[in-house]
Amino acid sequence: MMRAPGSVATAVRRSDGTIAVQQFPYRSLIEKYPWLKTPILRGAVGLVDMMYIGIKTLNYSAEVAMEEVEAKKEPSNGDGTPLPKTEQSQWALIGSLVLALGMGVLIFFATPLYLTTTLFDLSQQAMVFNLVTGLIRITLFLAYLGAISMMRDIKRLFQYHGAEHKAVFAFELNADLVPTSVALQSRFHPRCGTSFLLIVMFVAILSFAVLDWFVLSWIGELTLVVRLATHLPFIPIVGGLSYEVIKFSAKHAATWWGRVLVAPGLWLQRITTSEPDHSQIEVAIVALKSALGMSPAPAEAPQTSHTTAASV
Repeated sequence: MMRAPGSVATAVRRSDGTIAVQQFPYRSLIEKYPWLKTPILRGAVGLVDMMYIGIKTLNYSAEVAMEEVEAKKEPSNGDGTPLPKTEQSQWALIGSLVLALGMGVLIFFATPLYLTTTLFDLSQQAMVFNLVTGLIRITLFLAYLGAISMMRDIKRLFQYHGAEHKAVFAFELNADLVPTSVALQSRFHPRCGTSFLLIVMFVAILSFAVLDWFVLSWIGELTLVVRLATHLPFIPIVGGLSYEVIKFSAKHAATWWGRVLVAPGLWLQRITTSEPDHSQIEVAIVALKSALGMSPAPAEAPQTSHTTAASV
């Protein structure tokens, strides 16, 4: 999936080797309502935008993947005519996303709070408590990424992730958008969503510590219930602050201190990205060109005979 100003495009490789493309115009909430460009607020709003785009992207990808299966098992009314399609699959996808978000909050948000509260006597120490909680949260996150990276489908997903980064780098450097040229680019990008998640976890340590200090000053005692009640609504603000950090660090990535800021996220991408082959790079190029309007969004594109990417 590629997003450009005013446009979003998704490219999916079919089982027969062709590439299906969906391109649609898109104006974000920030573009529609300029007052949402306020620092911190723009990051929180951006998360909502990306969630919406993510739902559409996953839905389209699932539809393409199921095309051949549905063709073989097309339900009918008994007279040979197919039954009308319903929105059931889309609602199921939304339900799955909500469930996934709930599981994410439970595992990476509530569980670290619970473990720190029960295992350590630190509840009334705002900074130390959140430092320990943050370390537990980061450890769980890294363990989760390490575990899923061993799965075959996830390994392929991470290859496509690397292909996306290479295509974006090629465009930013004005390189030719062809597989041989794109393959030479780095798969590590400072504005990656993976880097954003790691920045969120670091920013959360300081942000929640400051929040706890104010709550402690107000009510005099912090419990697990109080922390859940105050930290959960504060997550969008943490996301907004993290967006500002990653935007600032990416802008100054050429400086020595900028490289220090982006280093943890780039390191993490060694897990979440892999070297793609030429066929995967082709998909990323088609998506990028379609999003940018550099070429018409075709219904399909031919697969080349290349099977391996050039080394970086």
